Amino acid sequence: MENINNTRKHPLRDSTSLSPWQKESFTLDNAADIFAEGTLYDALIVGGGITGLTTALLLQKQGRQTILAEAYTIGFGTTGGTSAHLNTFFDATYADVESDFSQEAAKQLANCGKESFAMIEAFAKEYNIDCDLEYKNAYLYAETDDEVKALDEILAASQRAGIDVTEAKENGVSVPFKKSLLFKKQGQFHPLKYIFGLAKAFVEAGGVIIENTFIRETSYEDGVHSARADTVTIKAKNLVYATHLPPGINVFDFKCAPYRSYVLGIKLNDEAGYPNALSYDSKDPYHYFRTHSINGQKYLLLGGEDHKTGHADPDAAFEALEKYAREYYDVADVTFKWSSQYYIPADGLPYIGQMPAGEGHLYIATGYNGNGMMFGTIAGKIMSDNILGRENAYSKLFNPSRVKPVAGFMEFVKENADVAYHFIADRFSSEDIHSLKDLKADDGIIVKYNGEKLAIYKDAEGKVTALNPVCTHAHCIVAFNHAEKSWDCPCHGGRFDTDGKVLTGPPRKDLQKVDIS
Repeated sequence: MENINNTRKHPLRDSTSLSPWQKESFTLDNAADIFAEGTLYDALIVGGGITGLTTALLLQKQGRQTILAEAYTIGFGTTGGTSAHLNTFFDATYADVESDFSQEAAKQLANCGKESFAMIEAFAKEYNIDCDLEYKNAYLYAETDDEVKALDEILAASQRAGIDVTEAKENGVSVPFKKSLLFKKQGQFHPLKYIFGLAKAFVEAGGVIIENTFIRETSYEDGVHSARADTVTIKAKNLVYATHLPPGINVFDFKCAPYRSYVLGIKLNDEAGYPNALSYDSKDPYHYFRTHSINGQKYLLLGGEDHKTGHADPDAAFEALEKYAREYYDVADVTFKWSSQYYIPADGLPYIGQMPAGEGHLYIATGYNGNGMMFGTIAGKIMSDNILGRENAYSKLFNPSRVKPVAGFMEFVKENADVAYHFIADRFSSEDIHSLKDLKADDGIIVKYNGEKLAIYKDAEGKVTALNPVCTHAHCIVAFNHAEKSWDCPCHGGRFDTDGKVLTGPPRKDLQKVDIS
């Protein structure tokens, strides 16, 4: 089996909407190694996004024979849907980290951001990756008195952490503001160009990539992990889940909450109206702005309207975002509309390293919040160092086994009370529906039909597909995402296509089809 079919194009991702990164197709032209079942690898990386490819490349460069298995295609998940901001400040502000952890932790986090950026820059240079990497000024601004107060705290804490930030007289966008902070030397890039560059370097170093390989089951015996997909079994001494949540029921189902963020790719009538910086307001959820050129065409990338996966109306989120854009910009066309998934950790910082209280040599990286490109990069360094037996400066800060009884406790309670609510209420709140005639084409709904609860989807031609709506992960009831044409779990973020096939973990099994004929 070749590790990458060099005739295969990669425009796909875990939704029906495409990001601008998928406007182009990607291939890897190389003499692919052959995967031989029975080979014992030093490491198996599950997941072909920025975390998986960074980890795989770092290990392979150190002479560890590494294989990467991707359930679909490289960049299929969140890396293919990111807005691709590169920051040395994070969704968990330095003021938050000082309060919940310590000033020293805030300084470590600042160093982490700087090192992540340096790694991306170094890889792009070393492997000649033309990924549109640019340095940009970034502005964080306030529109209300309360937001100004919070911004003052962020400014002081960021400076204490060692971040280059000052007050500014502009905010980089057309939105009125009361106060603005300038973070210098931030950046942006094309995420798929970048990770395909990593993939090429990994393969040329002797690594193996196998796509369309969904790991259904794993076991650990005598120091060896056995990972079984539909047609192959992969054996490795170390196993890394670069998949957001690790599969199965585990503590991270309760420590991380799944969210979706929405992004528009907008053409403007005014060429001078495109921002030349990265900008962020202080709303909750906040809006984020930047500009990127794809094949010579500029797009304003405007994101926001985040909500917990499976909880709100995605179409309403897109509508609100477009209304917001038209309030401040002369919009010619909204060319792209897409959303992507991320996980918010209970105490604000990601969990990266060895899986707690589990099988040996098993590693995870999750809880990146909205900073996946930065944390995904440093996660590769942390986990490769762990496997290589090296000390890493950030291992303790991001240790998955850390216990913080104060930091994140209320968020932990809130998110898991919500999970419990959906587990119970979704089973008993819907009314019986005796006919499917009212269901619109290309739409889905949860119904009771002949005494059974079903997930019903009607395609554009009127064909009806019925599924068991119980998520195969923790048995919550899925909800239909009309914008992405997917069934989304409101508890832990598992997502399925309209045929019930797993799109996004942690579930490993598809939704069961039900015959209603």
